Formats: sequence, C-alpha cells, structure tokens
Amino acid sequence: MGSLNAEWDALRQLEAQHSNRRILSLFDDPDRAAAFSARTGDMLFDYSKTNIDAGIRDALIDLAQAAGVSEKRDAMFSGAAINDTEGRAVLHTALRNLDGGAVLVDGQDVMPGVHDTLDRMRAYARQVRDSAITDVVNIGIGGSDLGPAMAYQALSPWADGPRCHFVSNVDGAHIADTLRGLDAGTTLVIVASKTFTTIETMTNARSARAWMDDQGGNPEAQFAALSTAADLTADFGIPPERVFGFEDWVGGRYSMWGPIGLSLMIAIGPEAFDAFLRGGQAMDRHFQAATFEENLPVLLALTGVWHAQVCGHASRAVLPYDQRLARLPDYFQQLEMESNGKRVQMDGTPVVVDSGPVVWGAAGTNGQHAFYQLIHQGTRVIPCEFMIAAQGHESDLAHHHQLLVANCLAQSEALMRGRSIDEARARMAEKGLTGDELERQAQHRVFEGNRPSVTLAYPQLDPFTLGQIVALYEHRVFVEGVILGINSFDQWGVELGKELATSLQPVVEGTASADGKDGSTAALVGFIHRHSD
Repeated sequence: MGSLNAEWDALRQLEAQHSNRRILSLFDDPDRAAAFSARTGDMLFDYSKTNIDAGIRDALIDLAQAAGVSEKRDAMFSGAAINDTEGRAVLHTALRNLDGGAVLVDGQDVMPGVHDTLDRMRAYARQVRDSAITDVVNIGIGGSDLGPAMAYQALSPWADGPRCHFVSNVDGAHIADTLRGLDAGTTLVIVASKTFTTIETMTNARSARAWMDDQGGNPEAQFAALSTAADLTADFGIPPERVFGFEDWVGGRYSMWGPIGLSLMIAIGPEAFDAFLRGGQAMDRHFQAATFEENLPVLLALTGVWHAQVCGHASRAVLPYDQRLARLPDYFQQLEMESNGKRVQMDGTPVVVDSGPVVWGAAGTNGQHAFYQLIHQGTRVIPCEFMIAAQGHESDLAHHHQLLVANCLAQSEALMRGRSIDEARARMAEKGLTGDELERQAQHRVFEGNRPSVTLAYPQLDPFTLGQIVALYEHRVFVEGVILGINSFDQWGVELGKELATSLQPVVEGTASADGKDGSTAALVGFIHRHSD
C-alpha cells in the first residue's frame, strides 16, 4: 500500500486553504444539500453542513483508495485473518448473513454453524417467552453488556416478552440494585462471557446464583450462558442445551448480532430480532456494493477523518434525537475508542496522525440543557453527528415529535449559521442598551458558528433501522482504522489494568504486602484499609 504522506499532505493543504471559509457560503449552490448527501433505502446521510467541498471529497476518497479500503473490506467479508495481531478473521458480518452464501475461514464454511446457533437461540427464546419467566438478568461487561442494553432500550416498543435488566459493574451496588425486587422463582440469569473467566462478570454471576439459592429459585434451571468455555459452564452448573457459543472471529464489541443478543431476542421475539439482523445485512450489502461517492459508511468515515485527523478536532459528539437511543453514544464510544484508540500501525510503527477522537454525547433534547453551551460557544470546535426519525411511535403525541425534529434541525443550523456581533448589537439595541453596556452584553450573545455537523435521518426507529445504524457505525470504524493503518479489532490497551488489578487484589484484601508499589498506590491502599474496618 505504501506511504500515504502525499494524500495527507494534499488534505492539509486544502484545509489550510479553506479553514476560514464559511460553511453557509457553500449553500450559495442550490444543489449543495443533494450533492453532499447519500442514501441507502430510506436512510439519508447529510454531510452538507461541513466544510467539505467537491475537491476535498475527492482528496478524501483518494486517501481511502490509497489506504486500500476496498481490498481490506473484501478481505474482511471473505474471512481473511485481518486481525493479524491475534491471527483471527473478523466476521461479525457472518452473524447477520441470513440470505448470503458460504463464508470460509481456513477453508471451512462457517455459515452452517451460525445458522444452527441462531436456530437454537430462536427455540430457546420462544421457550422462555412461553414460560413463567418474567425477568431476564443479563450479566456481562463491555460488548457483552453495552450492545444488548442499548438495543433493548431502543426497541422497547417491540419488547413484549420478559423484562430485561443488565448488570456489568463489579461494584456490588449494581447487582444488588438490579436483583432487589425481582422474584427469584421467575428470573432467568444469562451469563455472558466468551471465556467464562471475566472477573467482573463471574463475580456478579456467583452473587446472582447465591441470591437465587437464598430466595428459592432454581439455578440449575434458571441460568444460561453465552460462552465458548463448555467445561467452565458445566462446572458452574449450566447444561449444554443452555450454553450458546460464538467463535473467536467475533469480537466482543461486535457480538450483539449472535448469542450476546439472546436477552434482546427473548425481549422482542425472534421475528423482530431477525429484522434487526436483516437491517445489518442490508448495510453490509450497501457497504460492499456502493461507490465511495454514495457509500454511507465510507462517507461517514471520511467526514470523521476530515474533522479529527485533518482539522484536528479532538472529540466528536453523537446526538440522537430519540430518547430510546439514549445509550447509543455509550455504545459508539466503546466501538470507536476501543477499536481505534491505538498508537501503532499494523507493522508496529507509530501512527503518523492522531488516532481516534473522544466520542461522547447524549440524547436530544436533554443534551441541549447540559453541554450544548460548550458546543455552541466554547473555544474548541466539536463536530456533531445528529440522528432523527421522521416519525415517532407515539401517534397520540405527534406534537412532541414535531418539537423534537424542530430542535434537532435548529441545532445543526445554529451551529453552522451562528450569530454575528452586528446581529447581537442590534438585539441589545432593541432592548434599550447603549454604549459600553450594549457592547459588553452583545459580546456574550455572539455565536461564531461555522461549526460542522452531519445528520442521519430515517423514517422511524424499528429493528431493521437499528440494525442499519449499528452496522453503519461498525463499518465507519473499520474504514477509519484502515486509513489510519491500525488494527481496529484487538484491544491490548485494556490488558495492563487487568493485570495490575489481579496483582493488587490480595494487597487490598490485606493478604499481601504493598511493598514494591509506588508511593501513591501504597498510600491509597493504606487509606482504604484504615477506613474499611
């Protein structure tokens, strides 16, 4: 593939040339919105409220082509071991390949196993939905928690099965607060850990089993496992018919499409879960077939690269105007920051540009009364990614949704348009202010504007659409990773803290000495000991 220095330099020159250009001026072209948006089915991605013009878009596409995005994409879908630091294929896409053909890993078609597992999940979900189970507690962490927890909330209009609860934090408050008020006799506990050794998950699982024993439940019949460690699940007392495994070519933060989504399937039913899978599959096909100029994952990635790596904006706000998508920014935070928060390229050499931005956000309109002040008038530019459905689910509250849409569109317009000092002065003059006080008050009311945003719009949030959105962002992260030259599918950065926590646990418990620890850590352990008796 070679060096991308020429492509990065071309983009930096374009940014320097146009950095002071007003985004609003680009709309002198009446076709701007149509030319800088793309569709797949009924989903619209609008990136016209950015400083990207035709020349910048061409340069970004040149960068993607030079980085080998097409070749890496095809290698991923074909089952090649593109996660080369772990020697694994990356095939979460196979989990939603409901209508596709064979997918080979080391010469073996993995699809029969995928379909068999999915059939077992459907049968078990129907069994649970038809039983006396009223509540499901999913115990996991990271990808084993964030995905199904986010999707369960997002698809609550379809949740006609048992209520679902999600426990992730090893803090005892999380498991205690979740189990409080549940009936141990009608609760199913799902333990989600591929290795069945994740310390937080297994600590919570043992506490849940003790609770069920104490409260008259039957752990032997009311526990299921999402794991590949058949020996450990058996030791825990979970029979093989209630163990659902997945292969090492499915990373945790990409695993909701398979067994990790079992709680979601139980909640919304196998048919709605299949629609979710088909939404992901539709985005896969679009990603594979569309030209880069019309390809939503590629265009979303390229706007991200433009803002983060070229313009130097260090964070990105994800702003779904949908209360049921309140957990989506958290989910995308893990997806992006665990995938692309890396310091070296595939060959072990340093990344030549900044890696992934800080991803954060909240549901609108709540965020408007929390942090939009910083977005509008802070000294740092924060590119925003808005999401909005044309229609809500509460038909008797349609006026609520109209107000929601108005707020979403107004925010992106305000970020771009801003308010000049002359406009602010005129407002203060209307209030009767004059002289120095007029000038002082006017300065507080200036909005620099020219702050970029993109908007993803769709008819209504449903299982198919949620599948499209999640797959869109998965592929966006992949494209950005390819351009950065990194492996988006390992996560060595989480290992050191785990190792040190393991070594510190006996020190905290008082069964080992803090000798050899740094002064701060030793002092903090001492404080904990003094105040824990």
